[in-house]
Amino acid sequence: MSEYQYYEFLALDRPLNERQQAEVRTLSTRARITATRFTNEYHWGNFSGDPHTMMERYYDAHLYLANWGTHRLMLRLPRTLLDLTVAERYCVDPHVTAWTTRQHLLLDLTSDNESEDWVEDAEDSLSAIVGVRAELAAGDLRPLYLAWLAGYGTWERDENAFDDEEENDPEPPVPAGLDTLTAPQRALADFLRLDADLLASAAQASPPTPPVKEDPRALARWIKGLPSHDKDTLLLHIAQGHGTRVQAEMLRRFRGEPDSDRNDHPRRTVAQLLDTAAGIRQERHRRTEAARAE
Repeated sequence: MSEYQYYEFLALDRPLNERQQAEVRTLSTRARITATRFTNEYHWGNFSGDPHTMMERYYDAHLYLANWGTHRLMLRLPRTLLDLTVAERYCVDPHVTAWTTRQHLLLDLTSDNESEDWVEDAEDSLSAIVGVRAELAAGDLRPLYLAWLAGYGTWERDENAFDDEEENDPEPPVPAGLDTLTAPQRALADFLRLDADLLASAAQASPPTPPVKEDPRALARWIKGLPSHDKDTLLLHIAQGHGTRVQAEMLRRFRGEPDSDRNDHPRRTVAQLLDTAAGIRQERHRRTEAARAE
């Protein structure tokens, strides 16, 4: 295989109308386009569209693969569901970036590894990963921490990935439940090539995930107490085709904003995380060799 690129975009909150589908069709005559999905692959040449612009205007999720080792995931969420100041804590240029439009916050997560062999069926990754978007909307910050950790994990395979002084950068707030990832979070970690030992190193400071029990009676009382103009606005948005977003926003308001600083564990530096991961790796190799000798 000399060259291969794969592009996939998904519209999750609201399908594209006929005008919008016609607009994205001008970017590629060979792409497979429906109201909710855009896919195309290239064995020569390049895609003429700009994924940033397509995400800002039309889509909620994007996956890109190239056989020279690039893995890229982009997600779009309503700004009411994830604040830019929260997302920026987990940014690692150029591996994790975030920006906003008038209505949305967008995340760009990238992993590069030119020496890695091509992974079969990698084109199916988006369906396994895209659930992290709903988790972020619900206030689960584990996907952001995984992306941050994978970004600095690049240092383990590329000693020139960062400047030496960046090894003293402190980690962002550590969310609960890093040792009990969901299936979409595991798929994200694999896609971003997050080393298992580095994840185990980070999870040492991650408390257990607190149980979440939704009380339907409390939710009903909360909805009943909403001001009339709020209810009118929410119903209007539902009628305009934004039902999924309204549901997420209402549940987020009901549950309250996530407390990303709840963990009292001292913040570790990038160097400490990498050193601990190296120790975990050495101990695992020692146990493996001892088992073989026995």
